[in-house]
Formats: sequence, structure tokens, C-alpha cells
Amino acid sequence: MQLPYVYRVSKYDPADRDDHGYYTGTEDTISDHGEIEAAYLQAVKAFAADTSIDHLSVREPEVSSLAHFGVERSLGGFGLDRLLPGGLADFHDGAEMPLDIGLELIRLMLRDSGAWCRLEVEDVFAVHVGWDQYLYVGSSRPCQGALARARELGLFPEHLDVSPYDFEPEEEGVLRPGDDDFWAGLHSAVGCGRAGLLEEIYVQNASRWHRLTCDTIDTVRAGLAPRARLAVWPALSSDVSAILGALPAEGIVEGVWQDREGQIHSVVADDDEFPELAARISDADAAALLPVYADERVPLLSAVMPDRDGVVRARWQAEQSLSDLAK
Repeated sequence: MQLPYVYRVSKYDPADRDDHGYYTGTEDTISDHGEIEAAYLQAVKAFAADTSIDHLSVREPEVSSLAHFGVERSLGGFGLDRLLPGGLADFHDGAEMPLDIGLELIRLMLRDSGAWCRLEVEDVFAVHVGWDQYLYVGSSRPCQGALARARELGLFPEHLDVSPYDFEPEEEGVLRPGDDDFWAGLHSAVGCGRAGLLEEIYVQNASRWHRLTCDTIDTVRAGLAPRARLAVWPALSSDVSAILGALPAEGIVEGVWQDREGQIHSVVADDDEFPELAARISDADAAALLPVYADERVPLLSAVMPDRDGVVRARWQAEQSLSDLAK
């Protein structure tokens, strides 16, 4: 549902924009970690009060990966360790938190911590941070009091038809639940040796890897993050020399390997980093190379985990799998 009232709130005076709408004033594009940042948080609090909400849900969480495009340096643990009891483990789609914790999460986003998400109450309220200290707030109510409060705080709220950061489903995605049918198919694929590695994409740009056998599948399933996206790959190979020999001359690949202690690691590397990747894989028990480019990275099976009641409430979709492309 598109919320009827959407506002862009910022420290940038509209009077300081050129004919194309670009800001030409002197305000910096990073947080001041002070009065202006506090004004943003007070404005969100005012919009929440006008909408009568005191809790927020995390939607589509993501963390920085290969490149961090924020102006400020990423924080260790993306700043989540001191905010959520379980740190990154508690930063998942659908996670609910009181408003005061949500405000601190907005502070992290204003500071380019490396973690980002939409915060929402479905069909009632939404808030998220865009580039360059632009804040977007949506509400089911006009929030006249909050608009006045934002102006008192020295901010400039502007009405929009829609936020440019509203969720849009991927055109190539697939709506498929990780239900009993999916897991039965996975059992069969593992049992016949076709599959053996599960990628658990628990937030955007971050994965956990699970080496599968028919005896471990149920345990892995029970420990997955809520609403995680799943991608199934062939098993890791114990012929590490052959894996190293398959490194391309150039390009980007993802190396996945299991170390001597049984831990699974993954690194995305370009050709300049291949020597380091090879050194790390050379002492592994088993390894694999996976493509990175979207048109080449096609898993055997894919799905999105439903909630406990069997309903898929995640808005992101599974990647297209080989079975989809064969149709």
C-alpha cells in the first residue's frame, strides 16, 4: 500500500536549489553528529507521535559489501553490536523494535555506518534515510504537527508523491517459499549428489554458508535467519588443486572454502586478488568457485523462508534457479 502522505525532510533550504533542483548551498552532506542530527531524530519522533506508533519493523536490511559508498567510514559490526542484543543476528527482515531503538538505527544510517534498512509499520508509517542526509517519512496521516515541529527544528519538509527509496521488487526474481516442498526437493538433490552447499542470504550483501548432507539438512533449516533468501549450489570439492587451476585469468569470482576447523568462508576477489585467494584456499579441506556476474550466477534451487505460520511476508524474492530457466 502506498502511503498517502510522503515527505522529504532535510537540512537543505529549497531556496538554495538551482533551476534543476540541485542544492547549491553550504550545508555538508555528512552528519554533524550534533544538533542537526538530533533535529532529524526529533522530527522522526514527531512524525511517529502524529501517527500514533511506538514500534517499528525492519524491512529489507542490507550491509555494505565490496564497496562502501557512504562518506564516513564503516563502523565495526556496522554499529549494530551496541544497539541490538544480538548485533547483526538481530538485524533481519521483520525484526521489531521500540521507537527509541529505531531512532538510534536511523542515527547509524545518517552516519553511514554501513547498515541500512527501511523502518515501517505496514500500511501506517515508513521512514528511511537516502543519500546525502535526505530523510523520507511516509504516514497514513497528514502529520501537520510534525511538519511544524520539523520547521521549528530548522529542517525543511517537502511533500512528495512517493519516496525514491520505496521498495520495488526485482524484475528477475521468483516468488517461491522455502516450504516443505522446497526442503523435500533439497533432500533429493543432496541425496543424489547434485547439491551440497546452501547459501543463506540473511541480509542484502551478506551470506552464511552451510555444507549439506542428508543428516544435517533439518538442523540447518532450523537455524536459518527469519525471511532469509536461499540459494543451493553444488557441493564443495575436495580436489582443491583442481579448484585453484580453474581460477580465470581475469575477472571477478567468489571463492568459497571450508577450513581445517570446519568453518566455511567466502571472499569475492578480482584478478589482482587471485594470488591471495589462492593462498587462502590452498590449505582448505574443500572449496568451490562461484560466478559473481548476475547473468552467470544461477543456483540449482532457490527460495525465501516463510514465517512460522507458513506465510511469506518478505518482499524480496528468490533468485532465478536452473529450474526456472529450463521452463
